[in-house]
Amino acid sequence: MTVIVAKWTIDEYHRMIDAGILSDRKVELLKGEIVEMSPEGEPHAYCSDEAGEYLAKLLTERAKIRHAKPITLPNDSEPEPDIAIVQRLGREYREHHPYPENIFWLIEYANSSLEKDLERKSKIYAEAGILEYWVVNLKKQYLVVFRELLDGEYAIKLTLTAGTIQPLAFPDISIAVAQIINS
Repeated sequence: MTVIVAKWTIDEYHRMIDAGILSDRKVELLKGEIVEMSPEGEPHAYCSDEAGEYLAKLLTERAKIRHAKPITLPNDSEPEPDIAIVQRLGREYREHHPYPENIFWLIEYANSSLEKDLERKSKIYAEAGILEYWVVNLKKQYLVVFRELLDGEYAIKLTLTAGTIQPLAFPDISIAVAQIINS
């Protein structure tokens, strides 16, 4: 017996949200599938919040830091990354969530969602053309950096535990890895 999964478009997903069908669920749309999001424990909430504040101070008016808000991708995906560093488009975001061309880079904090963030989401973000994607492993305290798009995948995957990193979008800014992983 073959199981066929019903796929949803972003428009259908938005209609479900508007109708209140998903109001009591913490979900995101990944490649047409409505996926339950992992609960956010204390380390996850603390680390992503602290890193967001740190990045906001570093980037000041150059970028907006969005915490756990949707982004809209062309592959029928509307994930909610823990941190999205996006263009400052002001009221334009009343009309749409950030699109790939508005996104400088994304950060996910992973505890129980590590495999999903490293595998599934990295592929979704690469296919959508997100130039840089970071995943923080909260259990082992390290940062995985995905870069260099090649045939819809990231060609470079770096693992960092200390030092500094310059985001591709802002090569003149050095970001302390310890401030991102909050070690």
